[in-house]
Amino acid sequence: MPSEQEITHEQGLLRQLSAGQMAMVAVGGSIGTGLLLGSAPAMELAGPAVILSFLLAAFINWTVALALGELACAHPAAGSFGVYGDLYLNDWAGFLSRGGYWAAIAVSIGAEMVAATVYMARWFPRVDALVWILVFSLALLLVNFRGVGSYGRFEFWFAMIKVVTIASFIVLGAALLVTGRVAPQYTANGGFFPRGYLAPLLAMTFAIYTFGGIEFVAVTSGESRSRDDVAKAVRLTFGMLFLLYLGAITVLVGILPWNNAGVTESPFVTVFRSVNLPGASNLMNFVVLTAALSGANAALYVSSRMLFSMARNGWAPGALGKLNAKGSPNLALLVSSYGIVVAVILTKWAPANAFEFILRAAFFGMILSWVVSLAAHISFRRRSTPQQIAALPLRSPLGAGGSMIGLTVVCAVVVKGWFDSRVNLVSGVLYLILLTCAYFVIKSARRSSSL
Repeated sequence: MPSEQEITHEQGLLRQLSAGQMAMVAVGGSIGTGLLLGSAPAMELAGPAVILSFLLAAFINWTVALALGELACAHPAAGSFGVYGDLYLNDWAGFLSRGGYWAAIAVSIGAEMVAATVYMARWFPRVDALVWILVFSLALLLVNFRGVGSYGRFEFWFAMIKVVTIASFIVLGAALLVTGRVAPQYTANGGFFPRGYLAPLLAMTFAIYTFGGIEFVAVTSGESRSRDDVAKAVRLTFGMLFLLYLGAITVLVGILPWNNAGVTESPFVTVFRSVNLPGASNLMNFVVLTAALSGANAALYVSSRMLFSMARNGWAPGALGKLNAKGSPNLALLVSSYGIVVAVILTKWAPANAFEFILRAAFFGMILSWVVSLAAHISFRRRSTPQQIAALPLRSPLGAGGSMIGLTVVCAVVVKGWFDSRVNLVSGVLYLILLTCAYFVIKSARRSSSL
């Protein structure tokens, strides 16, 4: 396998995360506004057929999980897919995935903050949303300034609240449907395909964004205890996301009429309120609030590590690569919190469209990491011997072929999103142009400084 010189640049990070903690960081980053609030616009686009959108998104996520699993086991690094791009593609791909993902995931912190203000407004309608954003932001920064071991334990239990609650929601919702207390809504309002047979493809942006988070495992691999822990974390993360997401969306669509979904509150809260279970809607509102904060917490961690990796490899100012005594990149954390500022601005001047605007902006940057990882995995498989693959603690049964399928479908979804939405097209193309310009400027500066 190629030299791992770039990975050694990340020395200083403390390897303290267990498989369970890594998985919960990924699950915590994934189960957030994408499912708990983003499921509403997805249902509006596809109706009950949104279940098919989530099934296809799960398949795509499976190919990504397998590719990332092999690569992360071979090269555990906080730079993850950026390192994979450097090693198996070229430094442009490595920079594109690092820089694009950092910008997108940092902005997504703002999406979680906007969602948190929506949930808090249910209890405190007279309190300005900016107050909650500032309070929550300060709390999350304090958590992330601590050592990674403390952060991992905090995020483990933070994310566990969501896992247990969504599992309980699935069981409760299934019981309501089976016992007849709630009439199934799968075909009640215009049939299973009320928006047409191609409507599930329109909702793919939201469905795939919901599954975004599996790549968090690759980033945490730079602070994992061992390669075996990386392999276990990948399996745990995909297994939990698959069961929770497919179960939750199937129950949700069965209970809640698709044309009643909206983003004024989480559709999960709407379900509990509609079946008149005492106190359940307030409990669920607390859970979705916890989910939003957990997602923001995980995104802040991951974005800071990505920026730290860029700094250590010369793609960002060197000061961002410094660690405190507890192994935390404080300055990278502060810079990565710019998504919170975006949330403040949008909440102040565009509250009605804030959530969806941020989500669409973050989607393309996240997808870049998947595209580079899948392409890098194809090259990785071609350049590795059977003995090297056999030595990995996690091996993809699909091989390079699975990544080819995943890469094709992911690119097709991106192009379809561009075709359907001018906002997606303009933001995506501008994203690529700006990142490419930044790449050449930084590369030129690096070349000049080395002379």
